[in-house]
Amino acid sequence: MSRVHRTTPSPLDQVRRRHRVGVSAPTAKAASKPAHRTLSADDEKLLNQIMSGEQDFIDSPAFYEKEAEKKIYDLAPDIQKPDTSWYHPVMDDLSATKGRTVKSAQQVILTGAEEKVLFHQFNYARYRIWNIQEEIGKSTTKLPTADQAEEVLRWYRIADRIREQIAETNLALVLAMAKRTRMSEVDFADLVSEGNMALLRAVDKFDAGRGYKFSTYACRAILKAFSRQGMKLSKYRQRFPTDFDPKLERSNFLETKRSTFEKDAAEEVKRIVLDNRADLTDVERTVIEHRFGLESAEGEKPMTLEQVGQIIGVTKERVRQIQNKAMEKIRLELESNFLGTRQEEEEVPPPEGQPQPEQTISLN
Repeated sequence: MSRVHRTTPSPLDQVRRRHRVGVSAPTAKAASKPAHRTLSADDEKLLNQIMSGEQDFIDSPAFYEKEAEKKIYDLAPDIQKPDTSWYHPVMDDLSATKGRTVKSAQQVILTGAEEKVLFHQFNYARYRIWNIQEEIGKSTTKLPTADQAEEVLRWYRIADRIREQIAETNLALVLAMAKRTRMSEVDFADLVSEGNMALLRAVDKFDAGRGYKFSTYACRAILKAFSRQGMKLSKYRQRFPTDFDPKLERSNFLETKRSTFEKDAAEEVKRIVLDNRADLTDVERTVIEHRFGLESAEGEKPMTLEQVGQIIGVTKERVRQIQNKAMEKIRLELESNFLGTRQEEEEVPPPEGQPQPEQTISLN
């Protein structure tokens, strides 16, 4: 006589069985009907998730009218579905200089009436799930029948499909708000992700019966999500400060190079005046030396136009004319010698076989 070995389920399996949503056994009357399909493991998991809490929805008097389902779905106009092939938020951030924009042909802008139709369909599907949950709660077994389980899954998939359609239609709204309120301490991809989550929450909470556009409600929800994300990151950095990392420090090479060049150019201008390489007249040299303090002591302020005019015996307007003429001579000398030499020193010859690029110098 053979012996049957029975294994005792593990504690984890026992917990899973207790929390698993079952389907009540069919009655004798229901057994005479055609057999229902067996729920798959994914359907059972989804059913467990749906039945774990009470379904939320935005109520409407249209749900209780006669033939409400037919009016809301069958008699409703067809609404164009959005094309999300353009949606690449991270790539848009990296290629912002290229001016990537959403083509108008790819955008679907819903009217107020179309939004009302979609939200009525979305909330009616959630209402039907809630209604089935109420029926199950009043039963003796507290378990859904096979028919009820299939209905719950069907209405859930309808609601999820419409929710996704509404969210995809308003994806451009999240990108626009993220680019407008760009925060340097928050990564752009994280900001867009937080905005998308806020958009989905706004779809769940929006009441189209009040007559407002969904974008008006969603914009405020998205901005609040951005603000919470910034505050959360700020608190995290205060709690976990990072040490100084030289690799993350912004380079000041351009600022240093520009400052060095300006200092060298100022020294060259001073030598041009003192050595009179620009062929300045005595009056012009006197005006430049006094106006810019080339030979004055350290800390002494340069003279004004009126003070220089009193020294050489002319009006301050005439001093201005002499100064401009002298500055023009100095500029030409500086451009022909100093700037040309510096450019030749900094030039890097191109590799063999490649043409020499054209270069132009613009002096203001």
